[in-house]
Amino acid sequence: MENKFIPALVLALGVAVGGFFPGYYYYQTHADYRSVMVKGLAEKNVKADLAIWNLKIVVSGNNLQEIQQEIAKQVKKTVAFMQKQGFSDEEITEGPLETNDLMANPYRDNTAASTSRFILKQAVTVRTDNVDKVADALSQTSALIAQNIVLEEQSAAYFFTKLNEVKPQMLKEATENARQAAYEFAQNSGSKVGKIHTANQGVFSIQSRDDPNAYEPTQINKKVRVVATIDYFLED
Repeated sequence: MENKFIPALVLALGVAVGGFFPGYYYYQTHADYRSVMVKGLAEKNVKADLAIWNLKIVVSGNNLQEIQQEIAKQVKKTVAFMQKQGFSDEEITEGPLETNDLMANPYRDNTAASTSRFILKQAVTVRTDNVDKVADALSQTSALIAQNIVLEEQSAAYFFTKLNEVKPQMLKEATENARQAAYEFAQNSGSKVGKIHTANQGVFSIQSRDDPNAYEPTQINKKVRVVATIDYFLED
């Protein structure tokens, strides 16, 4: 009875403290072998290296030619505003013009004729590796509103594109943490760590560095995370 109680106690202690270490383990035994499955965690704080900032301008009216001219002026002003913020012509893109004729909608209501018939929309987008410049420019868009430019939509997304550069070192760290967990279990159970039985590198995930509940693309500072799972044979 005592011999069966000791491994169970060791396992319970391992599970209890597993959350406090970068590696934790799970003991399993079969008729032909004993093994311990360990998980090694690796995390790395990174900064976004690509920003995509999108501004969608909307103009409405009953004279299509006039509002086409108006939205062209507003797009020009928006591009000038982005250039003033320090973005180059290569970083600025004008999207296609979207046209909506309310009278062409068979499901329109009876007030359509008395409201603006045409709605025109066009996006101006900045794609840049200067993420800080985008973050600063976002606070200056009130200057566009002051020019009577109506923005239907404004969004900025930040991406980390260099995941492949950090993968090797993070996998090495996760594997080392997993092996350390295996050694801790082996030492506590009077066993030795043998060869690898199975291994799974896990999936890399990216989340907000400061707020795990935040929508990751809106955050410049991020955290890359991976959990490696390795099953080691145990030897007497």
